[in-house]
Formats: sequence, structure tokens, C-alpha cells
Amino acid sequence: MDLYHFENGHAPRRLKADEPVPATGFLWADFVRAEAQDWACWAEPIVRAAIDPQHIDDSRNALHPSFFDGTPDYDMLLFQGLGPGQAPFPLEARTTAFFIFKRVLVTIRAPDSVSINSVCARLLDCRLKAPAAPLLLTHLILDTMVDRFLAIKEPMAQTLTEMQDDLLDPDTSTTDWRQLLEARKQVRRLEALAEGQIEALDAWRRGSQFDWSKSFEVRVHDVLEHVTRVLNYASGQERDLEAAVQLHFASVAHRTNKIMRVLTVLSAIFFPLTLIVGIYGMNFEYMPELHWHYGYFYALALLAGIGGSLYGYFKTRKFF
Repeated sequence: MDLYHFENGHAPRRLKADEPVPATGFLWADFVRAEAQDWACWAEPIVRAAIDPQHIDDSRNALHPSFFDGTPDYDMLLFQGLGPGQAPFPLEARTTAFFIFKRVLVTIRAPDSVSINSVCARLLDCRLKAPAAPLLLTHLILDTMVDRFLAIKEPMAQTLTEMQDDLLDPDTSTTDWRQLLEARKQVRRLEALAEGQIEALDAWRRGSQFDWSKSFEVRVHDVLEHVTRVLNYASGQERDLEAAVQLHFASVAHRTNKIMRVLTVLSAIFFPLTLIVGIYGMNFEYMPELHWHYGYFYALALLAGIGGSLYGYFKTRKFF
């Protein structure tokens, strides 16, 4: 556990494990989930409130979706952010649990939580203004988590565009349509994450046991707007991917139809030629043309004339 003390807008001070809790300001207790089995035993004497056992279990669940629940003593907000990777695929999610009391903020998170580590480092280096209350610190962390979703929009769009262009290029196609379907699953997951975030933030706004100021309402609304942008982006990308897959199958069908059309025309041209050759290939003794001096050349000319005429007819009709 890392314990920080905030007071009078100054940079947070890290408290030692055996240091008494100050009576002024507020505390931020940051727990790594693997080491937070007994975090409630530490928190309850300090906040002087009982923590719901179900909430404790939810905080230990690393895969819990975004969710809000509250009690008269605290707000519990579970919020899914991105994993430590910078690449848009595969999409990794990390759940952070926020327990917001009047003078204490408790976070339970993954050890590789980029957002919390970033906020903590910037606060300690005075690159961020120290918040004056646990609610404001919660907003600061949430805003950082959502900004990471916005940051992957451009590389994700570039990757998906390259995959779609490559899939629809018949000459240089190296992308399997199944890769595009897998990317579509990832985009759907991003959409589901954003929907869960919006529901959790909206439930927090309506069910918080704290009295929110107008300025804090505006800040949370701004976070909601950013999440909505991510949701709209994911929905748009999903539609584009579905259209690309449909265009891929339509393109394959079109190429197949062109090949079948050429083969059909060739069959139509050679069918009468095969008929004529078959007739003169019969072994009857009294066939009148068998003793023509120039019969062979006449037959070749007839075959060439019929074939050329049929080819010209199909060409002028744009059959191929």
C-alpha cells in the first residue's frame, strides 16, 4: 500500500506505514490488487465505517466491468481502463476500484496501471495541481484513464484502414478477412467498455452520497463526453469493418462471376466447333465430303469463321 496525504493544495506527502494519520487534509490509499486482500481491515478504523463485504469482493475482481454502487458512508466506483500496452490490438482492460469517503480515497488496481502511476508521479513532481478532496482526485484519475482511450483512436483507425485497404486490393492482399473479423471483435469490446463506463459514471452522478458542486458536475460531464466520443468512434469503426467484410465477399463474388463469364463465353464459342469436328470425326464410309481435295482447308476456314463470328458477337455485346 502507498499512502499519501493531501493538504492545502500542496504536493502530496507520502506517509510511512507506522506514521499516525493526520487529522487535517485527506488521504489517498493506493493498493495493488494482489496485495489488497485485507485492505478493508486497514480502512474501516480510519474511515469509521463498515465496508460492504460484496463491495470488498468486487474490488478484488480484476475482470469486473465498470459499475457503481453507493452507501450512506461512501461511493464505490469500478472503472475499466486500458492495460499498459500502447498498441490498439489486442485490447487489454484493467479494472480499478475507487472507494470514496469524505476524507479518504482508496484505490485497488492492477500493478501495471499506467493511469494511476502517471497521476501519482505528476502529483509528486508538482506537474499537476493537488486536488482539494477525494472526489477531485477521483476525477483526475478517471480523466487520465479516459484520455488513454482517446489516444488509441488514431493508431487504431490507421491499422484498421490499412487492413481494409489491403483486404480489398486484389493484387497485394495479405490480410485474411478473418483478421478483420478479429479486429471487429476488439472494436466491439471497446464499444462495450465505453458503454459500461457511461453507465457507471451516470449512476455515480445520480447516486452519489456527496453533494456535487456545479464545477464538479461540469468536470464529470466532460469525462462523460470523452467516453461518448470513444463510444461513437467504436460504433463507427464497427460499421466500417462490417462494410469492409461485406465488400470483400462482394469483390470475391464479382471476380468469380467474371471468371465464370469468360469460361461460359469460351464454352459457347467452342461448342459449335466441337459439334462440327465431332460430325466429321465419324467413321462412315460414304461421307460426301471425305474425298474433297481442299476439304481440310474448307473445314478449318469454317471453324475459324464460326469461332471468330461468335467471339465478335460476344465482344460487341460486352459479355466479357
